[in-house]
Amino acid sequence: MFSSKAMNDNFSRTELLFGMEAMEKLASSRVAVFGVGGVGGYAAEALARSGLGAIDIIDNDKVCLTNINRQIYALHSTVGQYKVDVAKSRIQDINPDIEINTYKTFYMPDTAEEFDFREYDYIVDAIDTVTGKLELIVQANRVKTPIISSMGAGNKMNPTMFEVDDIYNTSVCPLARVIRQELKKRKIPKLKVVYSKESPIKVPNTVFKEGEKRYPGSNAFVPSVVGLIIASEVIKDLINYK
Repeated sequence: MFSSKAMNDNFSRTELLFGMEAMEKLASSRVAVFGVGGVGGYAAEALARSGLGAIDIIDNDKVCLTNINRQIYALHSTVGQYKVDVAKSRIQDINPDIEINTYKTFYMPDTAEEFDFREYDYIVDAIDTVTGKLELIVQANRVKTPIISSMGAGNKMNPTMFEVDDIYNTSVCPLARVIRQELKKRKIPKLKVVYSKESPIKVPNTVFKEGEKRYPGSNAFVPSVVGLIIASEVIKDLINYK
């Protein structure tokens, strides 16, 4: 039976579904979200709104105008600010009790030593670079910390085609193919991922200067859905929801 105080709590509607024991588990859990852009931003927000006790957010980027079409922390008022600073402010406004650690770090093998993955109950991989993703997965696997990775969300139009599976069961997604091949070389037996069998749209070739990075097309509804799927998997795994 819920008291009137409990029914007015931030997470009372969530507790009706999860139960008190699960909420206590979430409140005592710590999750690291690597990358708080289009996918990771929504994942971090959903985790905070679900009663997570502690979150580490890692990203060295600043908000820019081209982020506004898809990133939850991107507003005209936040352009030029570090994404992790904007995220921290918003998450604290959602849940003042949550512990937040921010890192303005570009995660790669040469920055991996900044993090002890044994301190986390779960890791969210929402970064873009293959090298960084592989290092995250290897380090998580080494200490047996659960991790979920976002595969390619760029140049996609159908959010209903995203699904959760093991990396070795994926198909179509070019990024998943590369990660799958590299993990096989490293003898990593499994990895939970969110991916889509939708073929990426071929965007028109734009003339870039030599050596300039090419960016995929994006929209407001695909990365957000991927981020929310990731958050749901993290939460269900943490509370052992079947």
